[in-house]
Amino acid sequence: MKRMHEGPVLNALETERLLLRPQRADDAAVYHQLWTERDPRVPAHRRISPEGHPSVAEVAATITDGRTPGLLGVERKDTGSVIGYCGLIAHGHGSPAEPELAYELLREAHGRGYATEAARAVVTWAGEAGYRRLWAGVRDWNLASRRVLLKLGFRETDEVERDDRHGNSLLTVRDLSGLP
Repeated sequence: MKRMHEGPVLNALETERLLLRPQRADDAAVYHQLWTERDPRVPAHRRISPEGHPSVAEVAATITDGRTPGLLGVERKDTGSVIGYCGLIAHGHGSPAEPELAYELLREAHGRGYATEAARAVVTWAGEAGYRRLWAGVRDWNLASRRVLLKLGFRETDEVERDDRHGNSLLTVRDLSGLP
């Protein structure tokens, strides 16, 4: 298992319905679509700019350049289609020793339990890999993601980043000792 900073690197996982595998440049069109589907309350730097950035080519370059370590493509086994990403990141609220869980799926994949299934596999892997704790940030208006995090055993902390324009960002945490 390759190591990055202080912790192991997530390479691939498999669930009943999903393959979580390293991102590939040909996934860029799907990830670009995620950018276009984001809620208008998401901060502008996380949405497609009026000039069309990031483009599909720019998203592909991000993947090729290795700027998204720890994030895996989420692929449906039955269709082979990529529906989003899931994994661990060491920026944001996380650190190399206590990373942040991140996931995002295409709207067409919402409401089918894929986010919970993919994220549960990552949380289980993280516990088995020796991580003590995971973090996840979520906007207060994102009730679907808040429900996923609750199902996974994350609890909201008292840390809230106030943002009247985009919605408050809530910090959640999951202790990994004694999984599940």
